[in-house]
Amino acid sequence: MLSIVIIAKNEEEYLPRLLKSIKHQDYKDYEVILSDAESTDNTRQIAMESGCRIIEGGLPSIGRNNGAKVAKGNTILFLDSDVVLPKKFLRTNLEEFKKKRLVTATPIYKPITDKTIDKFLYKVYNTWAKATQYFYPHSAGFCIFCKKDTFNKLKGFDEKILMAEDHDFVNRSKKHGKFRILYNKPILVDIRRLDEEGRFELVKKYFKGAIHRTFKGEIYTPNFKYE
Repeated sequence: MLSIVIIAKNEEEYLPRLLKSIKHQDYKDYEVILSDAESTDNTRQIAMESGCRIIEGGLPSIGRNNGAKVAKGNTILFLDSDVVLPKKFLRTNLEEFKKKRLVTATPIYKPITDKTIDKFLYKVYNTWAKATQYFYPHSAGFCIFCKKDTFNKLKGFDEKILMAEDHDFVNRSKKHGKFRILYNKPILVDIRRLDEEGRFELVKKYFKGAIHRTFKGEIYTPNFKYE
């Protein structure tokens, strides 16, 4: 079984789109766990009506860890609420995940946009992620496949890290097996963060964070303004 863990806080606008894309998958052996961080809108009601199991969440690492703790599947898929799964996403990526005998993985990222600049930014990131996957893995938390036993060995996401806890998670996982990029089916990613924070500011923030992690280690102190 696959356990899909979705973290959310006030996601009534985006969550229905994701849940609909999950229901339209041709792979059906899954459970959906919504780790909710005290939403004040209709997020929980939407999840309940869709048949999700709802648990208490918190900050992203806490939400993912709480969801994984109750997961029944031997493989976990961590998702954010604003992504969309294209048709055959689960089956295709799980087949590649198993064929390559991976312990963690992430697919190619494809932005939901017509803007050339956004397509270019994601292409740059995908190229960089492909190049570093063998020795210094990176993966955004909005889509991570992980073996349940590997998650347990890692003791989950480090809840003390303030930024890039997702990248830290997959980087640590390489001690227990292979991380790789999944090439056959991309995850569709909303660009609302680019719109809200600004493309230049967000790229600058991520670049600054990458430099810090490369030369100083993980980010445990509040040197970055990061939501």
